[in-house]
Amino acid sequence: MPGSRKLGRPTDHRQAMLRGLVTYLLENGKIETTVTRAKEVRAMADRMITLGKENTLHSRRQALAYVTKEDVVKKLFDEIAPKYEDKNGGYTRIIKTGPRRGDAAEMCIIELV
Repeated sequence: MPGSRKLGRPTDHRQAMLRGLVTYLLENGKIETTVTRAKEVRAMADRMITLGKENTLHSRRQALAYVTKEDVVKKLFDEIAPKYEDKNGGYTRIIKTGPRRGDAAEMCIIELV
């Protein structure tokens, strides 16, 4: 169930972290993070791309309320969302890369398809 993982953080810290990760993913196209974080980011990134496909003033304001950079929202509505116009979900891919050296956390790369 998306949005139910606490990730060992207080609510405000967790929400800020996910907003930053989603913004960075939309800005760069791919990021490297842990698997549990990537699963949470996937749900929110898919939600933002779905908002971008609607392309109304209301959806643009909803995206601006979540994504932390205005130029990323512009890129979302002008470049990213039109690529997925004929696709119903599944905009991201998670590729596992193995354990992290320091604490053996399962790492992965999440990218836009």
